[in-house]
Formats: sequence, structure tokens, C-alpha cells
Amino acid sequence: MITHFAGLSLNTVSIQGVKQFYHHQLGFPIQSSSKYTITFQPTSDMTLTFEENHEPISPAHFAFEVPYSQFDVLVDQLHARGITLLTWPDGEAVKAFETGVNVYFRDGDGNLLELIAHHYVQGDVVVPSGDWQILYMREIGMPVEDVRELTQWMRETLQMRVRDESDWFNFVIGGTAHAVVVSTQRRWIPIQMVALPPRMTVTFGVQDLGRLLQMKEQLDDQEIIDSTETALTIKKFNYIFRFVPSSLALDIPARLHLPHRHRNE
Repeated sequence: MITHFAGLSLNTVSIQGVKQFYHHQLGFPIQSSSKYTITFQPTSDMTLTFEENHEPISPAHFAFEVPYSQFDVLVDQLHARGITLLTWPDGEAVKAFETGVNVYFRDGDGNLLELIAHHYVQGDVVVPSGDWQILYMREIGMPVEDVRELTQWMRETLQMRVRDESDWFNFVIGGTAHAVVVSTQRRWIPIQMVALPPRMTVTFGVQDLGRLLQMKEQLDDQEIIDSTETALTIKKFNYIFRFVPSSLALDIPARLHLPHRHRNE
């Protein structure tokens, strides 16, 4: 059972650049840093790491869930900190949809960030973190050539559930983690950015150590990069996935959400 996104690791062309954006502008605490790597701690349950690499970067997409009641205040805060919001063709930056509201912006590497709030998410279940009152990392985009193949693997091996299944775009959900599995032929809204597969490591929280052992038995040995008593790292579909025992109470995901409805992605 997947409980949440516990971490995301991406490449960058500038450690100083990501430090200026994520620490000085967004105010994310720095967990650790070195000459070529920096790790931020947006919440107590997840980390965001950047490693300097002299290679072209395919921008990633990821979204943070924030309290619905505080969304307007947080948008004003983005403006106040000089962060440019991306606009839709109608010129508006904030977009309301059936179950909530969202806004997009980019970092210096071109990664597409999103603050999203849903009126059905119970904000008193998870304590908000930091200046942006982040509840958790809700979405990570995973562009692939074959959407159904990755979707099926996540459903069967990771026991995640699928919403609105298609060959084009799927939400694959485990706890609070929403993997946005999309075709590389699709473009990310709102600026029609080509969905290129980023080089990244996605860390999932899993229910317990017993689940880690079950997953290891299901995997091909050639897919396993590293395996310890408390972590499992594999390479699949050109992504690196890491699994660690969850730090969240097991009843949190169920209490956070009501049945999902479609969002215009």
C-alpha cells in the first residue's frame, strides 16, 4: 500500500539557482547541502532534492496540496515574493475547477510547479508546513511512451488505483500520492509545455516493512538497483523509484479524501 510521496530528486544546472528559488523565495528549509547537491524539507514527511548535473534538463511537473481556506492568501504571497504566475489563454492565472482551485509557476530550471487546493481535503488531518502551509506533495508527472503499460504496472505491483483510465492521461493513486501518468505526446497545461520524461527519483512511502518484502518478491532482479532492510530502489520505465516505510499514520489517506472527480488537466 502506497501512502504518500516521501521524496522527489531532480537534476539542476545550478545549485545556487535552486537555493535562491526554493530557500530564499519559497522559504523551504534546507535539510542538507553540499557543493553539488541540496535537499529541502517542504514538509516533515517529504524531501525535495536537486543534484547539479551538466546535462540538458527535461522539466518536471509536481504539485503541492494546500488548505482550500488559505489559497487566496497564498496566491497573494506568491505575488508579494516576486514569483511569476503562469496564465491561461484567457489571461487568468488562478483557475477554479469542480472540486477546487490551482495556480502554476516555474523555477529556474523550467520545472512546472503547482499549488492546488481541494474543498474536500480535510486540512485538520495533516498539520500544514511552512510559509505555504503545504499539506503534502500531491502530484508528480510521469510522461511515458506507453501510458497503459506504466499504469498497469503501478496498479498490479504497487497496488495503486486508477482514475479515468485512458491511453493519454491517468491519475494513479496511492494514499495522498497522485502519479500523473501521461503520454509524451501530451502537453502540460496551462502553457502547453511538452511533457518530456524528466530524470528523477520518486520516493514512495509504503505501509510497512512487510510490504517492501512483498514488492521485492514481485520484481525482476535486474530492475532492483539497491535493497536494504528499510528501503528498496528500482529502475522501471526509465524512472528510478524508491520505497521506504511510511512515516504517516495508516488512516490518514482515507480520512483526507472524498471520492474523486475529474479535473481539467
